Amino acid sequence: MGKNHNLTIVIMNIIAIVGIAVGLSMDALAVSVVNGCTIKKIKHRHAFLIAGSFGLFQAIMPLIGWAVGLSFSSYIESFDHWIAFGLLSFIGGKMILSSFRLEKSCEEKNCLHPPTLLLLSLATSIDALAVGLSFAMLDMTIFLPIVIIGLITFILCFVGVHLGKRLGHFFEGKLEFAGGVILIAVGAKILIEHLTAGPLL
Repeated sequence: MGKNHNLTIVIMNIIAIVGIAVGLSMDALAVSVVNGCTIKKIKHRHAFLIAGSFGLFQAIMPLIGWAVGLSFSSYIESFDHWIAFGLLSFIGGKMILSSFRLEKSCEEKNCLHPPTLLLLSLATSIDALAVGLSFAMLDMTIFLPIVIIGLITFILCFVGVHLGKRLGHFFEGKLEFAGGVILIAVGAKILIEHLTAGPLL
């Protein structure tokens, strides 16, 4: 019974991390879709470069946030779940609002130019810094989450470039909206689990 219970917790934690990873990757995915629809004669190497940069930054930023959070997590242990919920809800809400006013031109988001790619990678991964901070507050290990977050971001952005090449940026705002909803849902799950002192079944 104990082993099954522990396995359930592990599986649910992985599902939550995957949900967070998908939610965080929506900004980068939206930019990838736009680049797919605007860059002429885009090739697999271009998609690999864009996806690799976004995935790398999405993995690094939670690690930085986690390292910072460790230094003071012991002082906020009694209400850390509220902070995690607040951070994820704030990020999710910001993404939902952004999805309704996403009117940037394609040229502004063309990220094949290396400095532009680095800036966009940083800009779309800032939210991941706050998520890493929440991981530290919840006393979660960081290495599996950053691998999952980086890998999922890479895969989705790689596919997104090719999706944009075929479908244009029809889905761009919808992707950010969906990502925001996912992050808020994961934050609510974390809060309810701590308030009820057990994983949601």
